Amino acid sequence: MKVRQVKSIVTGRPAVDGAGVHLVRVLSRSNVVDFDPFLLLDAFDSVNPDDYVKGFPMHPHRGIETVTYLIEGKIEHQDSIGNKGVITSGSCQWMTAGSGILHQEMPKPSPRMLGLQLWVNLAAEKKMTEPAYRDITPDLVTKVESDKASVAIVTGEYDGQKGGIRGEHIPVTFLDVTVKAGQKWEMATNSDDNLFVYTISGECSFGESKEEKAKQAILFTEGDTFTAHSEKGGRFILIAGKPLKEPVAWGGPIVMNTQDELRLAFDEIERGTFIKHK
Repeated sequence: MKVRQVKSIVTGRPAVDGAGVHLVRVLSRSNVVDFDPFLLLDAFDSVNPDDYVKGFPMHPHRGIETVTYLIEGKIEHQDSIGNKGVITSGSCQWMTAGSGILHQEMPKPSPRMLGLQLWVNLAAEKKMTEPAYRDITPDLVTKVESDKASVAIVTGEYDGQKGGIRGEHIPVTFLDVTVKAGQKWEMATNSDDNLFVYTISGECSFGESKEEKAKQAILFTEGDTFTAHSEKGGRFILIAGKPLKEPVAWGGPIVMNTQDELRLAFDEIERGTFIKHK
């Protein structure tokens, strides 16, 4: 058994995106190589609607998947292929931008807006795949309860049980884990997956590390076992997937493999030929 150890810790920085949404940008361009295939991680946690109600009006994406996980709050969304709906507490919106999509996300005033958005890269051969959308509602999120932890399986598998989806293009494990006070929790992992956690609340120690605080992305070494221990209880999101090890050309909402592909995407936006599938 090889237990994963803390490799690096990333503390996010305050940022403003969309039409004026205040958030914490945890992962971005500087983390691409280390966190492959995960590109961007934005976290939000606010009790002030002024921080987020301006939202993210209609904008393009190509070459990635976006995963919006909402712990508390409400977000209305719609896109250019006819999808429209609401993300509520405990829900996840998994969108494959593929060859190109326009979408918008408009948060609504809530007692608390808590969640995150993750960008998952697509392999070169999948960059121009047909856009798709999957709505993972709370009833599709498998819950596993034990004396050590409460685990919500959003995607992937844990303890022989499956979550809402596995991920058609990049098999991703996405777990919402709450380790109970005084307990040590562990799970088997694919040794060649890149694995990190984003700490939500409380404090946890991982592997042989000291206790880490909330609001950090923690990347781990390779291994077949992941462990977390908490004296007073702690909650984190665990995310894992196999690295693509491909070149990344990233410009705003578009992520391709070459600068030529990136330029073509923005040229198509200007010419009105960006959307390939409707």
